[in-house]
Amino acid sequence: MRTFSEPDPIPRKRNPHEFVLEALTAVTIRTRPMFSCLAVYVGEKIVMALRDRPEHRDDNGVWLATSEDHHESLRLEFPNMRSIRVLGTAVTRWQILPVDAPDFEESALRACELIVARDPRIGTVPKPRKPRKKASAKKVL
Repeated sequence: MRTFSEPDPIPRKRNPHEFVLEALTAVTIRTRPMFSCLAVYVGEKIVMALRDRPEHRDDNGVWLATSEDHHESLRLEFPNMRSIRVLGTAVTRWQILPVDAPDFEESALRACELIVARDPRIGTVPKPRKPRKKASAKKVL
């Protein structure tokens, strides 16, 4: 008698840039969906987001969570790092290692090395989330 397993009711997406998560096995990470990315946390800090989407392809890659104070020193290590275009023209704390850069994999792995070494230039503590208001029950008269 042959048995068939039931198909997964929710198709599982593969994680974008899986090699990045594999390079972070020396530290405990957690991931969660964030906008159209996969956010990566080490402890309380968000350190990066991984993006591989069909829209706005020029912003696919590894988004580094940092502060404007660190952009210059990080750019010395990552010459192709730039601001994320989909976030607008203002300089933000987020910078991208673009997937279409010739040194993408090398840069992404170097960023992982910095994260494992707890480099203070990468990672920010997100602002606390506002509690959601409970839906009030409407009275029907």
